[in-house]
Amino acid sequence: MVVYLTLTAVVLCLAFWVKTKDESIYLKPNDDNLIYRGYSRVAVRNKVLLMAIFVLLTGVSALRINVGNDYGNYVEIMHRAYSNAIVPTEVGFNVLTRIIYRLSGFENFVLVFAIFAFFTMFFFIKAIYEQSDDFTLSFVMFMLLCYYFQSISTVRWYLALAIALYSIKYCLLKDYPRFVLLILIGALFHKSLLLVLVLYPFVQIKWPKWLQGAVGIFCVSCLFLKDLYLDIAIKLYPSYADTSYLAGGTSKTSIARCIGVLILALFIYKRNVLEDKRSRFYFNCNLMALMMYVFGSFLPNISRIAYYFTVTQILYVPMMIVGLQGSGDDKKIRAGKILTILLIAGCIGYFVMYMRGAAADGVRILPYKSFLFHEMPATLSERGFG
Repeated sequence: MVVYLTLTAVVLCLAFWVKTKDESIYLKPNDDNLIYRGYSRVAVRNKVLLMAIFVLLTGVSALRINVGNDYGNYVEIMHRAYSNAIVPTEVGFNVLTRIIYRLSGFENFVLVFAIFAFFTMFFFIKAIYEQSDDFTLSFVMFMLLCYYFQSISTVRWYLALAIALYSIKYCLLKDYPRFVLLILIGALFHKSLLLVLVLYPFVQIKWPKWLQGAVGIFCVSCLFLKDLYLDIAIKLYPSYADTSYLAGGTSKTSIARCIGVLILALFIYKRNVLEDKRSRFYFNCNLMALMMYVFGSFLPNISRIAYYFTVTQILYVPMMIVGLQGSGDDKKIRAGKILTILLIAGCIGYFVMYMRGAAADGVRILPYKSFLFHEMPATLSERGFG
């Protein structure tokens, strides 16, 4: 716990000094505010701070051993993939494992986890810095809503989530070649990311009335055709058959967060909530997530799919607050400050609740152990099946 609390405190302090949207500029003569190669002092400071945050987050994740709910399972899967046995993981994960193991000369699963930590943090930090209207506030949400700590527990899927978040900028710019290429690369490590190819462009468009009606009818049909939709889902993902995932389930906390974000957006933007393309994208993402949590709770891993939508909250909420504080209206500025306080208080409450259960099955990020001081327990293959 001390490691996580110290890490959180340090990176949040560093994030406080990152100035949002400071672009690099060309060197101009006789301008004391600019230094070598045309970077302003603020731009250089941002890069140093972001690098420090990246190194700290990646380092703590990369140095761990047997920390995270799926760590032991992944070590076993890597061993089987290296042995050319049949495994449930995607081709990208399997090929990466074989390459690292062969280059290392032994089953170097620690390096595989470190590579995942590197790229997961790279895409998360880059996405937040480039797309958020307030990096500090978005990063506070990223840490205190425990996206970082969940990435320790769920490796492949959080890499996919980080890539999905970063891909949003290409989707909004309608730079579809880069968007598709990025998603296809990410899908090599978690195939659920392929859904984003359809879902993100879908939430980006303005929904005509007939489409709104069709979505509504489909949601209602989920109440009566659960078995049919579940059979289709199992055919698409046969690995879910006869597993605990079929129990379904939903998250009351996630439902509350979606409702809160939607109400806040309607309160701030009113009838113009769907006019701005970014606001429309984020609003529809949260609306889609809410529909999934409420009407699709019977589907396996629906919460993970909905996360591709709810992760936008770390961009959308700061965007709304910045809009209030920059409005020039005293009442709106005051409302923005109050919302900031309430947001941080809510995030701290969520952080406390998450950490209280951080050692439980399904999370298992506590106690923190490092390969520098601990050994990996024997896996199933090493113990034998007898």
